[in-house]
Amino acid sequence: MLEARSVALVGATPRNGSIGRQMLLQLVEGGFDGGIYPVNPRYSTLEGFACYPVIGDVPHQVDLAIFAVTPSRLETLLVKAAEAGVRSAVIFGGTADPEGRQMMERWGQIAQESGMALCGPNGMGFINFEQRLRATGYSQPLDLEPGNVTFITHSGSAFSAWLHNRRDMRFNLVVSTGNELVCSMDKYLGYAARLPSTRAAALLVETVRHPAGLAAALEQCHRSGIPVAVLKVGRTERGAASVATHSGAIAGDDAAFDAFLEAHGAVQAETLDELADTVELLAAGREAAHGGLSTVHDSGGERALVIDLAEHLGIPLATVSPVTRQVLTEVLEPGLEPENPVDAWGSGIDSDDQYSKVAAALLKDHATAALGFGIDLIEVGDEYGYVEVVKESFLSTEKPVAVLSNFGAAIDQYSARHLRGLGIPVLEGTRSGLLAFSNLFAIRDHLPRPVPPEHHPHREAWRRRLQTPNAWSETEALTLLADYGISVVAHRPADDLQGALAAAKKIGYPVALKTAAPGVLHKTDSGGVFLDLADATQLEAAYRAVSAVLGPAVLVAAMASPGLELALGAVNDPQFGTVILAAAGGTLIELISDRSVALPPIGEAAATRMIDRLKVRKLLDGARGRQPVAVALVTHCLLALSWLCCDLGDLIESLDVNPLIAGPDSSVAVDALLVPLTG
Repeated sequence: MLEARSVALVGATPRNGSIGRQMLLQLVEGGFDGGIYPVNPRYSTLEGFACYPVIGDVPHQVDLAIFAVTPSRLETLLVKAAEAGVRSAVIFGGTADPEGRQMMERWGQIAQESGMALCGPNGMGFINFEQRLRATGYSQPLDLEPGNVTFITHSGSAFSAWLHNRRDMRFNLVVSTGNELVCSMDKYLGYAARLPSTRAAALLVETVRHPAGLAAALEQCHRSGIPVAVLKVGRTERGAASVATHSGAIAGDDAAFDAFLEAHGAVQAETLDELADTVELLAAGREAAHGGLSTVHDSGGERALVIDLAEHLGIPLATVSPVTRQVLTEVLEPGLEPENPVDAWGSGIDSDDQYSKVAAALLKDHATAALGFGIDLIEVGDEYGYVEVVKESFLSTEKPVAVLSNFGAAIDQYSARHLRGLGIPVLEGTRSGLLAFSNLFAIRDHLPRPVPPEHHPHREAWRRRLQTPNAWSETEALTLLADYGISVVAHRPADDLQGALAAAKKIGYPVALKTAAPGVLHKTDSGGVFLDLADATQLEAAYRAVSAVLGPAVLVAAMASPGLELALGAVNDPQFGTVILAAAGGTLIELISDRSVALPPIGEAAATRMIDRLKVRKLLDGARGRQPVAVALVTHCLLALSWLCCDLGDLIESLDVNPLIAGPDSSVAVDALLVPLTG
């Protein structure tokens, strides 16, 4: 399909403004040098090409058929194409009503049964620039040169918008995949990963129809050194409903998708502008060095803007060395701070020389991973030599160098085109540009996932247990955690008051008493939890209160030492499999959105990163008189959960460890809830 050498245009027409005419013009005027065969019984010739009544009359093997016909006619014509041995097809149209969805399903079945690759429906086709193959029925610029960026999108409008971009972004392949009845996004990405020209790929995703295929394609890109940036839409409940209505697909869970992308080395953007800035920076082909971002400015206000945004977005700015600060002091005019970011604008005298020396000092510093020129690339004639300074800096180093424009609407296109022609990215917004650098650093910092241990001594026993229909108790869930190396509180089940008293005596007061009634998932909400019971009298009163409402079965547990309440957990996502999480625990898990997610298995560095991302992270180091938490022990628990999920995650719907009490000498699971995966 993507390298077709013979194309039949079913529904081709000379009518101006029609898809049938535009698909012929795009193919011809785009320079396609293969066989072109219009198909329409109304005409004998079109644009100098012989026109055939039906596709079966084409006297040559047809690699690709492009259909510009009404949906009601398409099924019959697609069958004829299959009977004629057509190898692939592009379908633009489609419908979203129930009858239309059934009709489109039949199209997919016809294509699959005949071994036909199919792009669409409900898409705008594709352009393979290296093959000069324009399989689209919509007007696209004809002067586009082949480049090094692949763009694959579920949005047809974005397909056209990116092809009409004014930032000289050049592509080797652009695909509007539509409903993906046969060929899904991962197939196109896998093809792009095999092209020597691909330097970066961008995906606009509504839903992932084949997670395993996309994972394989992302891994293929990673092995080939091709960074992938993704914009996911439908992240809110209303947005997801809109996507489902539009394409008939169900969006996957947002957090699970985030974990999926990170596991496979892809980065994310939130807007098309950010996606474009990210791809332009990544396609330049320079990897970030160790350290953070350095920037040079001609404005104190815009310098402050970068500092504010970088802190807000969590983007590391380079802390330059005393040697670099001394060089900056000697170069800068009095009153300008010799710190990164650098405002190098003083009186304007010898400004080019000052900018060159400042940039050189920052690039030489080992703390600088990349350099951004935080300037407004406006049209100013020859007054300031920013373009030459940027060019000189870019050519002097192997580190990434880019213009970080603060106001995209003011960019001088002539200057930008000149810089981009040299391979120098021009980022078109402070926020989007900074996030592009953040994504560049994320590509650098990607952590490969470890290979899980081959065998855990308790694996098979717990797999057998998870496949039995018997309800799970908290005692069993805690035992499972302990078997995989997570410390749990001392605990004992009991079925009557005497058993509870005996358990408490064995454990030692103070104790907690919790209902063990089957089906009670949230014990506190049901009045089934009593804490800090200091003696037998308090325990007896608590037991009578619990048993009167929830029955005689209880769990007696030791009170954990004071500490910070965290939560660990796992959930089986229907698209991406098991996802593990770390979060603020106790009641905070419901009050604030503070969680970090990953796909298992993870290594120690990834576990530490998950904990570092939490909003409560600063509390782990001690705050307001608190003792610091032993973070290494929390990391150990998260790693143990990861191995547990590698062994058993396919049989677990959800697992909650809340709270995990993290203290200076221990991290202990106090409560555990496991729901096995049924069906």
